[in-house]
Amino acid sequence: MKVITPNPGNSSVCLLAFVTLVLACSSPGSDTKQEKNSIAVTITSGDKKLLLSSGDPLAFGQDSINHPIIEVDTSQRFQTIDGFGYTLTGGSAYLLMQKLSKEQRNALLKELFSTDENGIGVSYLRISIGASDLDDAVFSYDDLEKGKTDPTLANFSLSADDENLIPVLKEILLIAPDIRIMGSPWSAPSWMKTNNSTKGGSLRVEFFDVYSRYLVKYIQEMTKRGITIDAITLQNEPENPNNNPSMVMTAEEQTKFVGSFIGPAFTAFGINTKIVVFDHNCDHPEYPISILENGRAKRYTNGTAFHLYLGDISALSKVHDAHPDRNIYFTEQWTSGKGDFGGDLNWHIKNVIVGATRNWSRTALEWNLANDPQFNPHTDEGGCTECLGAITIGDSVVRNVSYYIIAQASKFVRPGSTRIGSTDISDLPNVAFVNPAGHKVLIVLNEAAEVKTFGIRYSKQTATATLPPGSVGTFVWD
Repeated sequence: MKVITPNPGNSSVCLLAFVTLVLACSSPGSDTKQEKNSIAVTITSGDKKLLLSSGDPLAFGQDSINHPIIEVDTSQRFQTIDGFGYTLTGGSAYLLMQKLSKEQRNALLKELFSTDENGIGVSYLRISIGASDLDDAVFSYDDLEKGKTDPTLANFSLSADDENLIPVLKEILLIAPDIRIMGSPWSAPSWMKTNNSTKGGSLRVEFFDVYSRYLVKYIQEMTKRGITIDAITLQNEPENPNNNPSMVMTAEEQTKFVGSFIGPAFTAFGINTKIVVFDHNCDHPEYPISILENGRAKRYTNGTAFHLYLGDISALSKVHDAHPDRNIYFTEQWTSGKGDFGGDLNWHIKNVIVGATRNWSRTALEWNLANDPQFNPHTDEGGCTECLGAITIGDSVVRNVSYYIIAQASKFVRPGSTRIGSTDISDLPNVAFVNPAGHKVLIVLNEAAEVKTFGIRYSKQTATATLPPGSVGTFVWD
């Protein structure tokens, strides 16, 4: 199987008349070392002429410039970053395990998860608890014949994940042992639901306790396999009954489930996994706010998760402002197989990478890691038929737009980084961080149709930067 690399090689030079820098094309995650008082540059452009390409370093100089200035201020400190990454669906794991040789898979996983010169340093994964709609079939960990129940969970088994997902996670952990993993259920087992179906329906009140123990058992069994689940959301898209699998959970139901069942169960069994509520769109921030306004539920809740298929990314700040002592997570946004690389790059950088983190999110995750050329696997009658993975695994391995969206951040903004102040400029959306090594990182999007020149001001000195139209630049300095 041929592996298509995202750039032609370190020796190639991309000469662009409209760029004031000479940009040397490099492999993904190019080395960011630079001389003192200089800024390393990495650019991806919407026309794909530049893909994680590194340019000649910029130099700080005297503070005089006739262009817009983005001032970076380390005295303004906001949230800590947990990581950037993808949802590793069961379908993604299947493709990695069954369609790649061990050598091919090892090389690809190193590229995705390592922080060396050729890696993009993915640092956060979301996985499904049971099947998601991007598995080839629907399953839970306690499936029974119709009409039967299992309140003692005697039939519980992770065997469906032992074939592909868990082996892939173990290989990833060898490369990135500190990676954080979030689990999200798409549905409870059918026999626990009001409609006895994998699709839609709600959790029956009499099974709230059983489902709590089901989630406890899941975390315990994953721990036995050497996999730590750092956080769980209680239901993927609890207001969406249309996927297969799916389950509706109202804010009132989730409040009761957190405060009276799953929260106390985690405490009783010594589970330290974080409990994260909502995990749905930005149009209903009142859903998580109502949960957090319940003192008993809030006691057990670490934070709120969001998607952005509806609403505005500023909803994250509404929830943060209402409950600043709880965390915010951005956990999913898809790109379509029928989408446009440049349009998707711009929209996702603006809203997911810049927008979510500027609105207090500790994570930025794309949906999903991998698909085949026909956008498989997915479930029948409710699985996504056009979801484009960060990589496509077929006769070759192809890197798609989500690969570059995440890579522009994940390589440079490492877990433990802190968001810091930067000037908000309407036509140059941007966000800044200081990483654990002390490097400053500024991510800037030029969403205009023309070249943009601007200044980067730090510590009373300014460097002049230029971005091609429709491109994102990551700027790193000591």
